[in-house]
Amino acid sequence: MPLIKKIDYSNPKWLFNGHLQTIVPGLFRSVVSLPFERERIRTEDGDFLDLDWLKNGNDKLLIISHGLEGNSKRPYMLGMANQFFGKGFDVVNWNFRGCSEEMNQKPIFYHSGATYDLDTVINHANRAYKEVYLIGFSLGGNLTLKYLGENHTSKTKIKKAVAISVPLHLESSCTKISSRENMVYSKRFLITLKEKIAKKSLLFPNEIQANLLRKIKTLKDFDDHFTGPIHGFKDAHDYYEQNSSLHFLDKINIPTLILNAQNDPFLSKECFPASLGNSLPNIWMEFPKHGGHVGFSPRKLKEIYWSEKRAFEFITSDL
Repeated sequence: MPLIKKIDYSNPKWLFNGHLQTIVPGLFRSVVSLPFERERIRTEDGDFLDLDWLKNGNDKLLIISHGLEGNSKRPYMLGMANQFFGKGFDVVNWNFRGCSEEMNQKPIFYHSGATYDLDTVINHANRAYKEVYLIGFSLGGNLTLKYLGENHTSKTKIKKAVAISVPLHLESSCTKISSRENMVYSKRFLITLKEKIAKKSLLFPNEIQANLLRKIKTLKDFDDHFTGPIHGFKDAHDYYEQNSSLHFLDKINIPTLILNAQNDPFLSKECFPASLGNSLPNIWMEFPKHGGHVGFSPRKLKEIYWSEKRAFEFITSDL
């Protein structure tokens, strides 16, 4: 589908750049209280995943995937879940391995292309539903798009998907977020990532060497020494190339919306592949000028976030 150029998002005037549009909703957004039901499921390799359910008794299910070092209870996850749950959908916010306040039980944890865990969640959840929809934020958006491009939809009931603030090209996006002007973000991620490695090395001292942590200065360093090798990749470059969802877009066979703000401080220019807009029959691309990373704050406090409104419009539209 062609790139959608007529976009109606307008940011609050006081959030006048991408940093404010990223940081303010991330830190100060009101947290919605929702009646989640926790379910723990087992993975094929003997690990576990924690799923948080909202049930209306509907035959339509939305599965939401979070971003790097996120979890099912992050404000953006709660906001999206609340939007769809309030409209009658059943919703499941799932936690990646090691992200549900309990360390997972294997040396591996999660990464941008770990579609086997998303597959486990979908296969477990869709048995009771006629229609399944996917939404992913940031890393979870990349995971969602890669999953769809691997042609898993032929064996599921997935009808549509939305990916928001997606690092379609992982390596250049890692370089972008690690630049001097964006260092505050990468340093914040590295703090919790290093903490997880330190804890995991106590459980798996032969597989994970905590002494390597002293070499970690950037996210690429982390992926070179930990994410890549732990998950079977040669290094960070190999990990990025094999898992960048940009390489999987042409294989997606259901209607899918990619929503990336042009002032997103996490995303490189490769994450705005406008030239693909007219060549991919199942992909809709929207690149508003403003929004930040997983931001898209409303102009008035009591309004819903624009990304939630847009995702609901897309998923419930007649396509």
